Amino acid sequence: MTVADVSWDPPTDMVFPASWHTSAMDGSTDMTLAFELSALEALAEPDAAFGNARRWSEYVGVVSAEPTYVVTNYTRKHRIRQDFFSGPRGKAESLESVREQFDTERHVFVGTTEDDRELAEAEGWEYLSVEDAAEAADWTLAEDAPEADAAPVEQPERDDWP
Repeated sequence: MTVADVSWDPPTDMVFPASWHTSAMDGSTDMTLAFELSALEALAEPDAAFGNARRWSEYVGVVSAEPTYVVTNYTRKHRIRQDFFSGPRGKAESLESVREQFDTERHVFVGTTEDDRELAEAEGWEYLSVEDAAEAADWTLAEDAPEADAAPVEQPERDDWP
């Protein structure tokens, strides 16, 4: 068996919004998915969510009004490989550019605010709140993640020091 023989056909009961897998039910992944940086920051495991989204999206990237270095630092820190990012442009120009550059059946923008919703609709993108996306795709929101034990780990005392 070669790599060319292997294909991933998403199951029809896969856990993500029904509107996301309308085309996935026939095996299609012809979708561009853009996360607003704040949406990624709202997730407990943004790298896992991004990787999961790659399974049923053709292109996945980050759109933000933040400077390029902020997005780049965040994605590097979380080991996120993006297909596109907003760069020095505003979000509206970025969504327009991505839509022109990535010709897929659907363009979905995951955001956090009513402004994000309005922007997506104005630019011809479908909008999905990060809360709805997390619930449907079984991602954990940072606010719902179990808190790590804040107590410092005690190191054993060493008595071999001079």
